[in-house]
Amino acid sequence: MDKVVSNAREAVADIPDGATVAVGGFGLCGVPFALIDALLEQGTSRLTTISNNCGVDDQALGVLLYAGRISRTISSFVGGNKELARLYLSGQLEVELTPQGSLAERLRAGGSGVPAFYTPTGVGTLVADGGIPVRYDAEGTVVQTSPPKEVRRFGDQDYVLETALTADYGLVRAALADRHGNLVFHESARNFNPLCGMAARVTIAEVERLVEPGEILPEAVHLPGIYVQRVVVVGPEGKKIENRTTRPRPGAGAPADDPATPAAAGTDGTQES
Repeated sequence: MDKVVSNAREAVADIPDGATVAVGGFGLCGVPFALIDALLEQGTSRLTTISNNCGVDDQALGVLLYAGRISRTISSFVGGNKELARLYLSGQLEVELTPQGSLAERLRAGGSGVPAFYTPTGVGTLVADGGIPVRYDAEGTVVQTSPPKEVRRFGDQDYVLETALTADYGLVRAALADRHGNLVFHESARNFNPLCGMAARVTIAEVERLVEPGEILPEAVHLPGIYVQRVVVVGPEGKKIENRTTRPRPGAGAPADDPATPAAAGTDGTQES
């Protein structure tokens, strides 16, 4: 039952070329940086990644992207990454775009053993009708597009059929874990992490702090250890933030009765998640 491994390199050692990897995080929040870096160092290539976004330029999953290790990505947001755009438009990367909520539910369904579900999201668009570019050739010509999906009417509304997503491996980051693999995520760093952990055959969690079994209240567990196969302690260091935003403290900024002063002025909003 003790799922703790000694380091990130050992944790990802058996991830082979061509694997499908679901990776938690939203932007740079809740990203398993240590596991991604270990995968980069290992040299694993031809990866298919499932993530909300495929890194922010050369950070997070972007390090694998810049190194040419990702051949296909399933994501909901690919903006803010110039290298992804370059690889995509030059035919070196396949991209499957899916609405953010649908991506989350596809992962949850995969982890729950549900093969598909109907949703109104995407009805009447290329999401349902097909035709979203998936792959270009080197000349920038579209050579593969998304196929049309089944649309069915329930009551007075149409719904599109979305299939579940599963992965060979899941890489997640948690604030707290016990040796049995029960995980707790910190606030917004929870994001896609539990879903990626659910949907993977082998889930590897990098965690900031480790406690003994029984120290985490059952009702506080965000992802049960049944979904987690490996835990590696990396500590709180190494987290990154995309844009730092602060609010003025009382007496240091605009007057309290200034209409331009935020209602929550005085709270420092610089803490990283």
